[in-house]
Amino acid sequence: MYKSLDSAMNTLKFSLLILACASTAQAQQNFQGIGRAATPAEVAKWDIDVRPDFKGLPKGEGSVAQGQDVWEAKCASCHGIFGESNEVFNPLVGGVAAEDVKTGRVAKLNDKSFPARTTFMKAASVSTVWDYINRAMPWNAPKTLSTHEVYAVTAYLLNLSGIVEDCFLLNEKTIVQAQERMPNRNGMTTRHHMWAGPEMSGTNKPDTSNTACMKNCITDVKITSILPDFARDAHGNLADQNRLVGQQKGINTLRVSTSTAAKPASAPKGPPAAVLSLLQSNNCLSCHGLDKKVVGPAFTDVASKYPSKVDYLSNKILSGGSGVWGSIPMPAQTLKPADAKAIAEWLAGGAKP
Repeated sequence: MYKSLDSAMNTLKFSLLILACASTAQAQQNFQGIGRAATPAEVAKWDIDVRPDFKGLPKGEGSVAQGQDVWEAKCASCHGIFGESNEVFNPLVGGVAAEDVKTGRVAKLNDKSFPARTTFMKAASVSTVWDYINRAMPWNAPKTLSTHEVYAVTAYLLNLSGIVEDCFLLNEKTIVQAQERMPNRNGMTTRHHMWAGPEMSGTNKPDTSNTACMKNCITDVKITSILPDFARDAHGNLADQNRLVGQQKGINTLRVSTSTAAKPASAPKGPPAAVLSLLQSNNCLSCHGLDKKVVGPAFTDVASKYPSKVDYLSNKILSGGSGVWGSIPMPAQTLKPADAKAIAEWLAGGAKP
């Protein structure tokens, strides 16, 4: 009997294996030219989301003191030493009172005279903060923080907001304690009906309550998007990077925009191809325009201020700094010294095409 059962089970396993292989082969056959099925290891690298119930949270830990060290080294250049930066990025910390931690509702969200809406005034779940830091920070090098560093930085921000004590150690277990003290934990509502909640019990209300257009409807609608001139070629030609399937083919972002094309005489020429490649691959064009200030100064302004100063510019690119062009700091860059020198030579030579 047992041998018969074993034989039946082996036959079933073999049949399931054949079906799985056939399914994978069929999927690949139906989508020729798109790619291949992702391996479990590849899926795992993308499966990094952390949910409000903390499912997906990896093991690790970080203290408030450790978080302060990481923050000052990798975060403060954009967000301020105490999370108060409000020139380029919105303040992360502020507007939270001790009473808010007790009630779970931030009073100043209803105070129209209060000028700001900081992250910790609005965030209902600490998992959202942890997840965003883990996947998107630092801005110039996302996903480079270790799990322990993410825990530490999150602990530091929680401490700045008065949610946890100075000696708090944040990990996959104690994060529940932090959630219980989130200032706006009771401020989230499902009354907008975008997902199921207590307000929707027994109802089938739609996500919106708009009235369908039945007359005088606009029939010629064109949905489009644009890029500002300084950002058009920040990541190369986007049309070359789109897949060949689907309706969204993309546009050639290396072309000069209409607003610039109208004045060809004054349109600045771009840097040499080798320099342009370095500027694009290191995201320099996200903060600097060729002849216009973006976050940082225009390259032409830097060139006119520091002619022939290759070493100074090269060191400045690598080490970062603030105060020369305003209060917004430039973080230290991670490109190779030889690449930094190549950019510096171009700037020191007048940022010529």
